[in-house]
Amino acid sequence: MSTRLTAATGRRLAALTITAVLGLGAAGCSNGSPQHGGAPAAATAHGESAPREQLVRTGDPLTELQGQNGLSLTITSARRDPAAYLTVRGDLKNDGSQTAVVPAELRGDELDVLRTGPSLAGATVTDFEQHKRYYVLRDTSGHPLTTTGLSTLKAGESVRVFMQFPAPPATTTTVGFQLPLFDTATIKISG
Repeated sequence: MSTRLTAATGRRLAALTITAVLGLGAAGCSNGSPQHGGAPAAATAHGESAPREQLVRTGDPLTELQGQNGLSLTITSARRDPAAYLTVRGDLKNDGSQTAVVPAELRGDELDVLRTGPSLAGATVTDFEQHKRYYVLRDTSGHPLTTTGLSTLKAGESVRVFMQFPAPPATTTTVGFQLPLFDTATIKISG
């Protein structure tokens, strides 16, 4: 009995991982142009990061959250996709006059996530109607389905970011968004 249960659980986790990877791939190519999750480019020979791709906005942002040390997060979309995921995209920017260190608290405090390095895995969305909180999805290796590798942002620098959550029911059209050390906001879901 326990062998069948373990095998069934393994198959479900494998299916979830494949679905998550396919969902991320489809989300990255949804408008015909390449989109990047905002992970930093490889370091150059001088130890500096190559320039990060800037976000080209279309339409009005959903909200802007203020963080510490001049950091701000502008949420540009919260889209429910057919695979039952909610993908929140935005722009993390250093509005300050000096280089800002991206706080470690943004990755949350789960042991598996701490091992994967800097990320935005501490983000949550709250479905007020269903009284549920959703955390950033993880793959079977414990890696969060969010932008990773953020360490510092130079003055005026911004980077595209994304966070993927389980989608609340279709009847839920707004959710609360929280990221440690940032303001909280209510955002509208599309899709």
